[in-house]
Amino acid sequence: MGREEIFIHRSGADSDRAAVAVDVETRLSSPVEPDLYAKFCEHLGRNIYHGMEAQILFNPTFGKWPFHAPGSDVAGGFKREYDLEAIESLVTDHDYHRNLPEVIDAEVTLDAYTDGVAFGWMYAGDAERVIASPDVGPTGNQAQRVETTDVAADRPAGLRQWTALPHHRTRGFECRVKARAKAATDLTLSLSVVGEDGTTGEALAAETVSLDEEWTTHEPTLELPAEADFDDDTVFEFALTTTEPANVVVERALLYPDDHVDYADPEVIEFLRERELPLLRWPGGNFVSGYHWRDGVGPVDERPTKPNPAWGGLEYNLFGTDEFMRFCENVGCEPMICVNAGDGTPEEAAKWVEYCNGDPDETEMGALRAENGHPEPYDVTYWEVGNELYGEWQVNWTTKDGYADRYQRFHDAMTAVDPDIRLQAIGDLRGEQFNDWNEHLLAEAGESVRALTQHILAGGAVDETTDPDELFHAFMGFSEQLGERFKRLEALLRDAGIDDPRIAITELQLFATFTGDDADGADEADPHAADGASALSPETMPTPQTISEALYDATIIHECIRTGGLVEMITHSATVNHGGGLQKERERVWADPCYYGHAMGAPLWGGTPVGVELECATISTEYTFREIDPVEDVPALDVMAVLSPDESSLTLMIVNCASRGEPVSLSVDTGAFNAAAEVDRVTLSAETMHAENTRDEPERVTPESSTVTLSDDDPTVTIEPYSLTRLTFERVEE
Repeated sequence: MGREEIFIHRSGADSDRAAVAVDVETRLSSPVEPDLYAKFCEHLGRNIYHGMEAQILFNPTFGKWPFHAPGSDVAGGFKREYDLEAIESLVTDHDYHRNLPEVIDAEVTLDAYTDGVAFGWMYAGDAERVIASPDVGPTGNQAQRVETTDVAADRPAGLRQWTALPHHRTRGFECRVKARAKAATDLTLSLSVVGEDGTTGEALAAETVSLDEEWTTHEPTLELPAEADFDDDTVFEFALTTTEPANVVVERALLYPDDHVDYADPEVIEFLRERELPLLRWPGGNFVSGYHWRDGVGPVDERPTKPNPAWGGLEYNLFGTDEFMRFCENVGCEPMICVNAGDGTPEEAAKWVEYCNGDPDETEMGALRAENGHPEPYDVTYWEVGNELYGEWQVNWTTKDGYADRYQRFHDAMTAVDPDIRLQAIGDLRGEQFNDWNEHLLAEAGESVRALTQHILAGGAVDETTDPDELFHAFMGFSEQLGERFKRLEALLRDAGIDDPRIAITELQLFATFTGDDADGADEADPHAADGASALSPETMPTPQTISEALYDATIIHECIRTGGLVEMITHSATVNHGGGLQKERERVWADPCYYGHAMGAPLWGGTPVGVELECATISTEYTFREIDPVEDVPALDVMAVLSPDESSLTLMIVNCASRGEPVSLSVDTGAFNAAAEVDRVTLSAETMHAENTRDEPERVTPESSTVTLSDDDPTVTIEPYSLTRLTFERVEE
């Protein structure tokens, strides 16, 4: 049984009226899988560092910063920028994206960088009194040498960095500094407030550590005054200074809030725990094709800092396998790992499986895991063999035959260590022209393939000439096209002899990219002109941070449920500051609308999808948006009905897919399910397709709960525009 049996649609003439009849006797045999509501995280931008991870300072290991040039290296991965003018522009962007105050001149950071200061750090005190140069730490990492002259108690000098602090929830901060000095000296760590004019006030917290010729690690605590009054935009300065002439080498300076949860951000942990996240995919993404897991285990202060192989910048290796596992444990979700099948080897991947799942008394890597503090195996079930290796942007990308060869070798090595793991092979559904990738993989390695992964990153380039309604309707109608592609892929898998085939969507998000000039304004005659919705711009288009992502995700998830278990998981992009989910800016965390949309689906987990017959208006489009073909007569409402495991309740999830429509009066008939008159309603809605939450307005788009009463005389409920609605009916025994 599939989509045709579980979801029947008849076109209705009225756009403001619709009717749905539920058939609880028509059922799918596969329950709703919680993993359809999973997430993905990657070492990209501020997703892990300055996102999930709680460490506050930028470039805390004083590494040599590799700037990202446009395009990719010929062998995949990021291409390094060396042009100084281009780097100056990137420095300016860096200061802007870190939300540093306008009083800081990018030239200050750039001058320090060109003088030998690690990128992101600045001189503390006059530049004439500080000499900075690159050096090396005890394990081979780059370190920062700082020589200070003409200093005194009232004239300290050294290095500093401006940052935000999570002072709204704690005033205590844990430092970890690894350093040495040419001769015995004191190093002061301090926190101060930066004024609006860029001047630094007196230190509000300071601790001094003693250095000598040997490398030592110090862990002082800085405590801001409890009575001090800070606002959300307060900028703080963290400084490392001396008050006597000194020659100091610092290998790392870390700053954590004292309420961290195993070095993770406590607000991120709490959000994901409250949302009951079922599973989390890590560490990439493009990043994984150049990531070597041994760099991220063992004592943190001995791990190497390396260039991020996919995105530029640095990988500090503060967040490795054990930190990821603790993060999942604290959230309460299952871990999933994607292995490096780019420049990694099958043997390396097999060792990773052994590290996670091996017996500490019988395996070398299991013993290493125990030595690193976790004797019990992590028992990781799902392992993805590589990421997007069909793309030339990927480190060590390959051909269809190259991947078939790689997959077989990785499969054999990894399952030899643990035959119970569930592997996922890279598939490709970007378009019909790419089907030969799937066909070739199945022809060459079909006996070893259990599941194929897909990355649903649809949308492509748009500009100010793009019709916003066309774009929105294309996204809302794409799930139906995706369902047809799933059918064809399932047939390929079954023809290859796979009796119980599976598909895993391991990346999903809206992926339209604005490439034109900003729209100057909207047509004054248009009712949406006030919010700019009539002319597409970066501010008025559907993005992962907007209500559109929540609605789009719901339509995709519903279509995956209708496949009857064929799609085993969706790891949505992403956790923090990438795609949609959570945002973190200036140490404040808030949720995007899609976070709430995913949370609204939790009552469906484990339930039985049942039949619906829907009569409503339709939507259509004229244009193609990369992977999305023109949409033709797709229902303007998407409805999913699910019986609870004990059949005591019936839940309807309803997406309003029409742009700029009026509220829809939906008549509901629960059929053989004898429902109580009072119905619990939860609605996530917005006035425009581009409505989003912000740091200043973190609850602009959040679910609203209410109770509605339905009767034979009036069985209707209102479905708002741009909305996801959940209706819960309780059974009444006859």
